[in-house]
Amino acid sequence: MGREFVENFAAAREIFEEADDTLGFALSRLCFEGPEERLLLTEFTQPAILTTSIAMLRVLEGETGLRPSLVAGHSLGEYSALVAAGVFQFEDALRAVRNRGLFMQEAVPVGTGGMAAILGMENEALEEVCRQAAQGEVVAPANYNSPGQIVIAGHCGALQRAMTLCRERGCRKAVPLPVSAPFHSVLMAPAGERLRPILEDIPLHPFKVPLVSNVEGAVNQDAARVRELLIEQVSRAVLWEGSVRAMILTGIDRFLEIGPGRVLTGLVKRIDKQVSTHAVDSVQGLKALVS
Repeated sequence: MGREFVENFAAAREIFEEADDTLGFALSRLCFEGPEERLLLTEFTQPAILTTSIAMLRVLEGETGLRPSLVAGHSLGEYSALVAAGVFQFEDALRAVRNRGLFMQEAVPVGTGGMAAILGMENEALEEVCRQAAQGEVVAPANYNSPGQIVIAGHCGALQRAMTLCRERGCRKAVPLPVSAPFHSVLMAPAGERLRPILEDIPLHPFKVPLVSNVEGAVNQDAARVRELLIEQVSRAVLWEGSVRAMILTGIDRFLEIGPGRVLTGLVKRIDKQVSTHAVDSVQGLKALVS
């Protein structure tokens, strides 16, 4: 993860070296060599994804001179977006997400909760299913990703009941996700509160470009609101479809996804087929953008 950029660009090497120094262990070696089971622990996954994303961003800026007009990130990606917007320094964001991952993993015992992707149901119908399936437990939408693609999260029992009801009511697919916790549900609220003092110690800088926040799906340019929005984000649904539509309403018609993978590129195209999308998740992707 990120190795190809490190081998080809000094700017990427510098970011990974800064990450190793900041965290006090060789995150770069974990990203490049594994072991995968360690990298998949969320306390390591979160700083690894942030570091890889910012390494790619710095290369993109240096090689193309491109600068964003507006930024957004899905869940953890909001921290990368805040670095891109100039609100966080990279090393401060890195410390925050290392703790965020640890706190989120510890908020709910493994095996207590989970997440599932529901395809082919309208928002309101799925919200009603979740209310019926809860039965004293927690289950609710966690990611409004694109039309007909919503992720739900909560207690395992309630999650299973919700998936069964979705299938009975004609959803196209209900698939459990391979995650260890019910992210973006109220069960994560303790993690958000543990994150508060970490965020309060991080200096905030003025926005260089506006950001569309996960929690509101609306443009924010007030740095003073960033901490509270990030605390809320841990236990509230990611309004990704609304965020993309808010960006389009401001006049954005070209989206660049920067980081490992290209999931968001696919989601943006499902939300609006008229916009241009491009994923910078490899050196080839970067070269295609430059050529």
